[in-house]
Amino acid sequence: MAAGSQDVGEHWSSGTAFLLAAIGSAVGLGNIWRFPTLAGENGGGAFVLVYILCVALIGLPIVLSEVLIGRAGGHNADSPGSIAEVAERSGRSRKWGLFGTVGTLTAFLILSFYSLVAGWVLYYVWVSGADFLEALFSAQPFAPAFDHMTRDEVTGMMGGLFANPAMLIGQHALFMIVTLAIVAVGVTGGIEKAAKWLMPSFFVLLVLLTIYAGLTGDMGAALAFMFTPDFSKLTPAILNDALGQACFSLSVGGALLITYGSYVPSEVRLAPTAAVIASVDTGVAILAGLMIFPIVFAAGLDPAGGPGLIFQTLPIAFHQMPGGALVGLLFFTLIFFAALTSSIALLEAPTAWVMRRFGLGRKQAAASVAVPAFLIGVACALGYNLWSEVRPLFFWPIFADSDILDSLDGITGKIGLPVGGLGAALLAGWVADRAIVDAETGLSGGMLALWRFLIAWLAPLAVGLILLFGLWPSLLG
Repeated sequence: MAAGSQDVGEHWSSGTAFLLAAIGSAVGLGNIWRFPTLAGENGGGAFVLVYILCVALIGLPIVLSEVLIGRAGGHNADSPGSIAEVAERSGRSRKWGLFGTVGTLTAFLILSFYSLVAGWVLYYVWVSGADFLEALFSAQPFAPAFDHMTRDEVTGMMGGLFANPAMLIGQHALFMIVTLAIVAVGVTGGIEKAAKWLMPSFFVLLVLLTIYAGLTGDMGAALAFMFTPDFSKLTPAILNDALGQACFSLSVGGALLITYGSYVPSEVRLAPTAAVIASVDTGVAILAGLMIFPIVFAAGLDPAGGPGLIFQTLPIAFHQMPGGALVGLLFFTLIFFAALTSSIALLEAPTAWVMRRFGLGRKQAAASVAVPAFLIGVACALGYNLWSEVRPLFFWPIFADSDILDSLDGITGKIGLPVGGLGAALLAGWVADRAIVDAETGLSGGMLALWRFLIAWLAPLAVGLILLFGLWPSLLG
């Protein structure tokens, strides 16, 4: 361990606790917001099919690799430390830990703007809650959402929020404080307990809202859109989007799963656990589509609504439908739960690094990460109003027109996550001693041979392509 690190000895109380926390780290805005957005923009069925294949053949092998690297690195190692430990035990340089450093820095940067975006969700929870209470006190509990507003006013709520820096920063601060309060308590007392409450609540809401969408929306159109592939619509850019979404949704490359893996008890079988994480995460994305698209189609709205699908298109749909006030409140509460479980993991990864690198207690370490992340998020918030003309990466052609938040999103998504995922794949597939890796996977026979092929050959190639095309999108034509 690095000088100044301390033996904190934290671990999950059980395999189930780890599973819930790991699913929570993966299930987030990427599933509920980004997946339906990309599926809508890219024509539905063909994108969904390619996405599922990418999860199975590329995402899942990397998930298993990151978790096993974390556990093999020891309970007292952060992501860089776990990678360095595995490399050293395999007779290689500890400098391999630099991949973990990239992943940890990426998690920190994502946290800064993820908390801001989650603050938007929190804002919609507030306004939806107030709207439902108004309907309830008016003896109209099944009234449409925002019944006292015009369609243009409903659409304009997002713009109004962006124009209000105090509101943006306040919601961002509140969300960061909640995340910090949970992580500061510890693995079993904070993160684990939060996962045990939040994830079951999330799944109950998801199932109820999907059933509701099926009963009141146009489920036939949604099913046709999502599961009737039109391969003529597939382009290299769409293939790359599906591959990138598979990795982004599973939280690979950002040090989250390596950090969580370092807390896993030795008796937990990693291969089936990783399979459950990937399967549930993918299932949530599919259910999110089946929850959102029936409502969108029934309201006669465009499924290719882009990033405004959640915050502008769906509020219009809730505005048009009976019971929309209640459904809107439940929907944004669902997204809040998903965002919170992911933000907890995003804060935990750099917190673990600070604890072990500088010997700080958990509360001090978590605060030392959360405060600067919050301040970067403030800059992102101001980028929507007072600093709207600022283009921090103006000198870089692919980011020249990006505001502060989009610049951070681009750097982390196009560089940080692919580099971190590539490092995990190369370490598990080529560098780590095979005996160490095989023992941690628990696989044998044909399944072990398949995993070795996928992690050594297919995964590095695929993640390398994400990195290549992210930096030079013109190559996609």
